Amino acid sequence: MTSRPTPLRVLSRSDLADVPITPAEVVRAVEDAYLALAAGDSENPRKLSVAHPDGWSVAYAMLGRDGRRRVVAMKTSYKFDPSHDRSTKRYYTTITLYDDATGMPIAMMDCSRVGALRTPAVSALLVRETIRGGADSVLLIGTGTQGRQALPHLLAANPHLRRLMVFGTHHEGLAAVRDQLGAHHPHLELRVVDDPRAAARDADVVLATAGPATPAAVESSDLAPGSVAVLVGYGLAPSTLADADRVVATSAEQMALTGTDMAGPDGRLRPVDAELPQILGRRAVARRHDDEKVFVYNSGLVLTDIAVAHALAENAIAAGRGTEVALWD
Repeated sequence: MTSRPTPLRVLSRSDLADVPITPAEVVRAVEDAYLALAAGDSENPRKLSVAHPDGWSVAYAMLGRDGRRRVVAMKTSYKFDPSHDRSTKRYYTTITLYDDATGMPIAMMDCSRVGALRTPAVSALLVRETIRGGADSVLLIGTGTQGRQALPHLLAANPHLRRLMVFGTHHEGLAAVRDQLGAHHPHLELRVVDDPRAAARDADVVLATAGPATPAAVESSDLAPGSVAVLVGYGLAPSTLADADRVVATSAEQMALTGTDMAGPDGRLRPVDAELPQILGRRAVARRHDDEKVFVYNSGLVLTDIAVAHALAENAIAAGRGTEVALWD
């Protein structure tokens, strides 16, 4: 008795680059993933990591099961960066999806676009749950991959934000942020600011997505009463965490592992008051009153990667993208 070959659909970066998916769809997929986790329908074990002793490379492996989509996935990430120079940096990330209802593989795919979409969608949800009533302004710090995707996703979940500011040090990055915003919200204006600390005093939301070389370092004293400061990359000083009235994270465990650069003068991280899955499931409170300064830490959970990757894979396969490989033939 012979079994039929089981092909694997491989979706490259170019296969996925222009697969259509809206910011609202991404936000909805990510929220569904968090709600499933909060309800106990999904599993998101702790990631595994290995690193070169001299800091040349770091690799991660993450496994998750989305109980509502009936999808199991494994994500891998490898970064080689021996001299901290863009010319020598190498970064590869993939995710492999399996249908847990049929036992069949769905796809193995490049994960760069997944991460570029998933992270700003998480920030959008974090802001939606922590923002005070009547808020209408946001300061975006950083114009890299995350900064360019930030505003369309933020506005998908927070359409009341109408006063938009951005700080960046690269002209092409600023142009890209403006182009991304214009593609989704052509009638909204974006103001470029030169002093992020001064701009933060006039912002209800500060969203820090910059790289480690950014000169921006917004302090707690720069934040307006009732504001939300969201850390994705760099751009916020440790005082914004240490002095916060409320601390929210996607995962307290992840923040303890990756947020050590935000430790206070005593070398300790301020503890997390509430996590996003529990907030979305209405089992925890994000904000207690409008005057609180809320610090938010956005770190990835593989379940959100699974949700976005599954949506992208479905759209890509429906469009005939990718290559079938008889890996197990």
